Amino acid sequence: MMTTEPASVENLRVLHHSEDFIVLDKHWDIRIDSKMWYEKLTVQAQLQHHFPDLADPSTYYGFRFCHQLDFSTSGALCVALNKAAAGQAYRCFKDRTVTKAYLSLVRGTVEETTQSIHFSIGKNCTEGKKHMMCIEGSEGCENPKLSQTELTVLEYGLYDGDPVTKVLLQPLTGRTHQLRVHCSAIGHPIVGDFTYSLGTDNSPYRMMLHAHLLHIPLEPDPLLVTAGDPFVATVDPKWLPQRSLRTLTAAVEALLEKTGKQNNGVAEIEEKEMKLKEDERTEESEEQRRICRQWLSEWAGD
Repeated sequence: MMTTEPASVENLRVLHHSEDFIVLDKHWDIRIDSKMWYEKLTVQAQLQHHFPDLADPSTYYGFRFCHQLDFSTSGALCVALNKAAAGQAYRCFKDRTVTKAYLSLVRGTVEETTQSIHFSIGKNCTEGKKHMMCIEGSEGCENPKLSQTELTVLEYGLYDGDPVTKVLLQPLTGRTHQLRVHCSAIGHPIVGDFTYSLGTDNSPYRMMLHAHLLHIPLEPDPLLVTAGDPFVATVDPKWLPQRSLRTLTAAVEALLEKTGKQNNGVAEIEEKEMKLKEDERTEESEEQRRICRQWLSEWAGD
């Protein structure tokens, strides 16, 4: 059952359990793992409580997490139960053949109902913001990398009286805080995102970002799991839907149909990144040659 209750060691929700994998519906505001003595409540601790026989002492955290979710993000989180399964999942993530989609409530009314967001994302080196990411061209943005998110509007409504839009977000790249940064960059920050609202959006009980869909093309049996929709009025009565554009089921089906083409798009992004790196190396070598010619000219004139 979806709930607004805070996390506890006991309330672990399992979406899929096989010999090789467990997929959990991670609670919001809980870390996946931690070696800090004071941090007792983690997904790692939940797993050890519910599945002590599956813990592997040879691993750093006791369990092999196949990917990460932010502290404030809920939803589908995959855990491999043996080394072979972990390796197979790792290759899928490495090759970017995994499909992920997130549900979110964002501030305001998103007019463009389907859009691709392409802002490059880098580390924010501004004093006091070094825990944040930022888009290329903004102050303090260091080493921005090509990033792409697909956005689809599902519903318009109100959250606690303010206009919001329910969207499905598909990250085609995997930059840190990508969805949060991209939504903020288009003027529609995620409801309850304390960090990227600079501490102003602090009244909702959680950040409204949920990993709804996870598809890992494992062989011979692909793993396809959905983690429900926590942004419904029966769970949180502050959310009041007013107008629906498309159902979540229809949006997910359309997304999965496009998966192959989007994987090609990811390959294009990687190719562009490689070209940019080659161009940077070329510029450096030309600059080095210019300095060398200048030095030779000055030396010849002495």
